[in-house]
Amino acid sequence: MAANGSQRRWRSVRRYLNQSRATLTAVAADLSAGWPRLDSGLIVLPEWLPPAPVPLDQVRLEWRAEPEPPRVTGVEPGSFLVRPLREDGERYPDYASALCEVDPPALLEDRPAYRLIETPTDAADARLVCGPARYFEGLNVSEAIAHELAALCMATAGRGGRPNLNRTDLPLRNLIGDPADPGSRPTSLALCTLTVRHDTGSGAASFLLHWRDPERVASGGGLYQVAPVGVFQPAPGRGDQAPGEAGPDFDLWRGVARELSEELLGAPEHQAPDYADWPFLRQLDQAREKGGCRAWYLGFGLDPLTLVGDILTVAVFDAATFDEVFADLVTANEEGRLVSEGDGVGVAFTEENVRRYAGDEPMQPAGAALLELAWRHRAALLG
Repeated sequence: MAANGSQRRWRSVRRYLNQSRATLTAVAADLSAGWPRLDSGLIVLPEWLPPAPVPLDQVRLEWRAEPEPPRVTGVEPGSFLVRPLREDGERYPDYASALCEVDPPALLEDRPAYRLIETPTDAADARLVCGPARYFEGLNVSEAIAHELAALCMATAGRGGRPNLNRTDLPLRNLIGDPADPGSRPTSLALCTLTVRHDTGSGAASFLLHWRDPERVASGGGLYQVAPVGVFQPAPGRGDQAPGEAGPDFDLWRGVARELSEELLGAPEHQAPDYADWPFLRQLDQAREKGGCRAWYLGFGLDPLTLVGDILTVAVFDAATFDEVFADLVTANEEGRLVSEGDGVGVAFTEENVRRYAGDEPMQPAGAALLELAWRHRAALLG
């Protein structure tokens, strides 16, 4: 049947995408050559990067309950190539529905999420404007444009070398237009945190690194990434929250705490946490009050392959605090495994390792950018 062949081809492209994200990200970065980028390929306008690390609690989050609808949603005629045929001969209505049925990863759930409405407009003013969305709304565009690029690269892979493409070869990506305009699409947000353990006595520091399993995650599989990283979205179980309401989860530090608990300690995703009565958050807050933990915002960027927005943060723990808070540090979690080198925790925070992972290893652009920026600002972060 035609549907079987269509789905088989779609699945093969999807798997090529997950096996080749590093290469495809480089191709996508070339397509964004007109936009300012860090060495990692992350699209970063000058006004998105503060001149120095900003304490995380000084970042202003603003809520817009009823934003203008996005211009591109992933169901336009230009998207038919990334939506395979169903058994009834019609195409799947969107990318997420195809992914759920044709090649579902282990972790895939549609939940409320925060959508970026406005990007920072002043490097000296750390401000993000967000509104309500669903996770699949973002995925219907972000993974669809990655799939579109993968299909074209896969078709030309036998010709050798990197394909010479332009945006007109990619109708859905081309439809988005300006990638720096978050209103052009439902722009999902990832909260990316570089976790650093700092021995203030010796001055040595290390950072946590995560390898994301492509069989388990819907996006970013097969790449190294800083840890923790997660979709910026409300916690599950907020059934009493009115549609369009920001709610208690709309907070960067609380989001970082949830991800630290899940990715570093292997805790299940917290159902509607009562933040005032959550022991782990109280422990982190006490560590911040005593100076054993400091959290920073380093800026904002866009992944060139998916155009997902990345909020770039750093959490620096002194060694004693880290060892107490993360005494039960896991080596693997639901999304992949944590990477350690040598006898210590994580990877030594040295120029050699920063250059290696940010430049030579297959790493997500946001993670590579965080390493690059953290090394640039290491005196402030570790001082």
